[in-house]
Amino acid sequence: MATALISHPTCLRHDHGPGHPECPARLRAIDDQLVASGLMDHLQRVEAVAATRDQLLRAHDESLLRWIESQSPSTGLVHLGDDITLNSWSLQAAKLAAGAVVQAVDMVTGGEADNAFCSVRPPGHHASRDHSSGFCIFNNIAVGALHALEHHGLQRVAVCDFDVHHGNGTEAIFHEDARVLLCSSFQHPFYPYSGADSGNAHIVPTPLPAWSEGDAAREMVEKVWLPALEAFKPQMLFISAGFDAHREDDMAMLGWRETDYAWITMQLKAFADRHCGGRIISALEGGYALSALGRSVAAHIRVLAGL
Repeated sequence: MATALISHPTCLRHDHGPGHPECPARLRAIDDQLVASGLMDHLQRVEAVAATRDQLLRAHDESLLRWIESQSPSTGLVHLGDDITLNSWSLQAAKLAAGAVVQAVDMVTGGEADNAFCSVRPPGHHASRDHSSGFCIFNNIAVGALHALEHHGLQRVAVCDFDVHHGNGTEAIFHEDARVLLCSSFQHPFYPYSGADSGNAHIVPTPLPAWSEGDAAREMVEKVWLPALEAFKPQMLFISAGFDAHREDDMAMLGWRETDYAWITMQLKAFADRHCGGRIISALEGGYALSALGRSVAAHIRVLAGL
């Protein structure tokens, strides 16, 4: 077995238009770095399968699916507001992005892979049950986590979200679902201006002030995330892997480096090895400085693959 890298060419076809930071080049930058570093040769490459309607409806209301379907254009671009743009490929790309996480759950649960990274777009963690926003159409991690719980019969899963923006959609979906522990780091105050004071026993926010460096992230993991994970004892670990806290990413104002992403991944992998049978599903969220994104994802995957 190996680390599965799950993606699909259609994820490159979703496009917001010229100059948009959430662009197809993000996935190309990741692939280029994985090839240049030699990591690609050690990964199990898998083409994603689209999520089914029933799988999407575990996380989303029927009304959202109908709205996205009704607005999807045959040509050109449709701007829906809340930083959502659709072209003729967007709906299929969004189904494939969510489906990749479902597929990763199936592969890891079935012993076909040790763990998985889903190199997909659009990202997902700002999408709530009834609303798409912040570049996110469907909540990929939520769809996958609910598949693990409801299809595979797991009783507890954890989501660790280290994107620079608060995963407000993921929190909204799971805020009243005690089967899911959500640990999330994010710059605060910052878009979407939420999360700092909305925690509960199983929602663990760790807001970071602007200009925080990697040492603050490491302290957060050691003092907050790992104790919460140890107490919760999840059976599978999901990672909403955003790389826009990198010091080179001008979408925000944090100062993380590739070594910080590698260190966080090492801590989460060690925890998963002890308590989850090593079962980790990671999916791409943010990260918009292309070189930093490629290097950071490579550092993340190198740890997942034990290389």
